[in-house]
This record gives sequence, structure tokens and C-alpha cells, in this order.
Amino acid sequence: MAHEDCVFCQVFEKKLPGKIEYEDDDLAVIWDINPQAPVHLLIIPKKHIAKLSEVEDDDSDLLCKMFIVARNVAKKLKLNESGYRLVVNEGKGAGQTIFHLHMHLLSGRRLMWPPG
Repeated sequence: MAHEDCVFCQVFEKKLPGKIEYEDDDLAVIWDINPQAPVHLLIIPKKHIAKLSEVEDDDSDLLCKMFIVARNVAKKLKLNESGYRLVVNEGKGAGQTIFHLHMHLLSGRRLMWPPG
């Protein structure tokens, strides 16, 4: 179910623009409008889930699919050669700014550890 005030839901409904790299019935991969690396994509389920702690047990297939699609997009963009990072922020204290579950795929520069 879409939420009117959610930026990602508005992109899915074509009410806001978004550069979509991949899309199917369950999720979409879009380019981040405020990239933190040369490659910065967002893997987003179309089902509106505010954050990881609100995922239900029956969403396990969706979470698994997010990782599989991230892997496939990384392969397509040849990111597996140099490496990439997947990140999920949980809550404001961890840097979550859009409260619709999403995974960041970052690549194209040296990514340090610890990240923040």
C-alpha cells in the first residue's frame, strides 16, 4: 500500500521523477539523487514498510529478493570486479532519512571501515 507522503511511493506511482535502473512487480532500483559514491543505487520494495524493524515474518521472500536483485544489478554494472557495499539504515540515529525500507548499493570509490 502506497503512502501519499512517501517519496519512494510517489516515484513508483510516477508522481515524482526517478532514474530507474531496474523494476519489477515487487521492487525497483533507482539512482540516488544525493549520491555518496560514484555509483549509488537504492533497492526499494514497492510494499511500503517504514523500516527494517517493521518487517513482518512473511516479508522474508521480499528481503531475500532485495539481495538477489542487488547482486544482479551489481553484476550488470560490473561492480563485482572492484567491489561494492550494501547498507540498510534503521532509524534516524543510523542515518535513515526516508522512512520506506531501502538498501543502498555503493561503489566506484574506496569505501572505508568503519563507515561513519
